Amino acid sequence: MKYVYYILMLVFVYFTAVQYNDPDPWLWIPTYLFPIYLLFQKSRGKLARSTLFLVAIPYLFWAINQFPPEWEGVMLNTMGMKTINIELGRESLGLGFTALVLFLVSFSKK
Repeated sequence: MKYVYYILMLVFVYFTAVQYNDPDPWLWIPTYLFPIYLLFQKSRGKLARSTLFLVAIPYLFWAINQFPPEWEGVMLNTMGMKTINIELGRESLGLGFTALVLFLVSFSKK
């Protein structure tokens, strides 16, 4: 299971790395760094399952709150410009993925 945690940590490192050119990297970089820390602590056996579950709840609510009013997908449109709905869709999916990972890891056995 430890290797699964390491793979998930690499996914979140990627999520963090692509935030450098976001309009608000000060918000999104720590948002994706925090799960890396939690997964690392869990891989060392130094984190309670309930902690991950409790942290996943705000991520889930944040993902629901970020969901765009009109779904346009997550890819660039034909003009190459991003719309606010595409950006909100990406943010929502990233937060939802984070919540899902934290929920699943909180229920996993050692």
